[in-house]
Amino acid sequence: MFDKILIANRGEIAIRIMRACRELGIKTVAVYSEADRDSSHVQFADEAILLGDAAPKESYLNMEKIIRAARASKADAIHPGYGFLSENASFAAATESAALTFIGPSADSIRAMGDKAESKILMKKAGVPTVPGYEGLENYGEFKKAANDIGYPVLVKAAAGGGGKGMRVVNAESELKEAIELAKREALNAFGDERLLIEKYLADAHHIEIQVFGDKHGNLVHLFERECSVQRRHQKIIEESPSPLLTPDLREQMGQAAVNAAKAVDYFNAGTVEFIFDPILSTFYFLEMNTRLQVEHPITELVTGIDLVHWQIRIAAGEKFPFTQSDFHQHGHAIECRIYAEDPASGFLPSTGKLLQFIQPYGPGIRVDSGFALGSDVTHFYDPLLAKLIVHAENRETAIRRMQTALHDFVVHGVVTNIDFLQAVLETDDFKQGKVSTRWVETKFGEWAIPQPELHTLIAAALADVVFVGDKAQPAVSNETDPFNPWKQTGNYRN
Repeated sequence: MFDKILIANRGEIAIRIMRACRELGIKTVAVYSEADRDSSHVQFADEAILLGDAAPKESYLNMEKIIRAARASKADAIHPGYGFLSENASFAAATESAALTFIGPSADSIRAMGDKAESKILMKKAGVPTVPGYEGLENYGEFKKAANDIGYPVLVKAAAGGGGKGMRVVNAESELKEAIELAKREALNAFGDERLLIEKYLADAHHIEIQVFGDKHGNLVHLFERECSVQRRHQKIIEESPSPLLTPDLREQMGQAAVNAAKAVDYFNAGTVEFIFDPILSTFYFLEMNTRLQVEHPITELVTGIDLVHWQIRIAAGEKFPFTQSDFHQHGHAIECRIYAEDPASGFLPSTGKLLQFIQPYGPGIRVDSGFALGSDVTHFYDPLLAKLIVHAENRETAIRRMQTALHDFVVHGVVTNIDFLQAVLETDDFKQGKVSTRWVETKFGEWAIPQPELHTLIAAALADVVFVGDKAQPAVSNETDPFNPWKQTGNYRN
């Protein structure tokens, strides 16, 4: 087993990995930027190393600095978490070249699945169903012909990267040229690669993904599905497991397709195969594979009882995965809500500021993964995810009610959040009945506005603000000469 692991990430996922390391008796090294100097993940680690300025390219995206930090700290391995360099084949290869272990799949597997165009071709060869579409298009004429062959609406999207960037839905030929130009520009800025592909856009489809897990000895299983159809800007905000749509037969088919997809690239460690599911025709298509740990991995952990991060580390250390497919079953129902610092009433624009209140819910079946605390600064430099709120219950109806209660008890002041919006989603009949497609949010909540806060909420927010006014000011009794005055001794904290 490793003695020390460097976590090349920040926020809640860095702390999640550090907890797993602590439970396994492994020391941890945090890396951080100037903007994260006082962040929770820095304080939680056994040691921490400054990478550079707040800009990601100077810190969390700087491969050379991260590997240098790992070697300087005498770490044995690097865990990339998700985002940043987690799906960068060059980083995985560079880590291994530096005599460090990359806690994830091989560089070859990442490379094979990191290109959407190439991975689709690979999946077709492996017999995995793919969305009708075309890859390798070079000019507008080819895109126009492909769109007419597929039939509108179509989806133009980046061949590299993910996270909803470089994607445009095109409903008619008159929109195609502009969509291609915008998608290319966004893809180039985000991934340094302007290549696009085009696919049939399934307007009422569901987004269902399958967790896969394998070791370096040829063992590979799936850990069932996660329903991820509640999205904004092609990014997930609510996930659940099991999916309310899948029959046992469909679950088995999708699970096997995911395993086949992973085997096609000799995959090991944690990964997720994403599918688009058409509930009308009851058919599914390969979308992409995320060659890393997912944001929503906790709901899989809760319904299967397995700690995915523990096993990521143990597999990377060379252990065999001692389970077979028959060992796994889904128990109960789990839901995850992503708590973002953003304004749903203004197009989900990010919100920044100091967390004047940050009270997390607790109770049976409630889990909160967060990288923030009271007084933390929410900056514009990184993703505005404040926390992941996860609940588990014996059935879906109870899980929904438990989530509604937990959201009600989650108090955040200082930034605008999506908590009220999440409550509004959970209260709809569509969600309760599992009739939520990937476009549901934009069609159902296009004119949504934040409800008028209750009086006690306004009072709490005002009081929280008062606490932080004059943060560096002296207490009112600062002129007191008594050296034993407790107010003088504790300063602003007590005040």
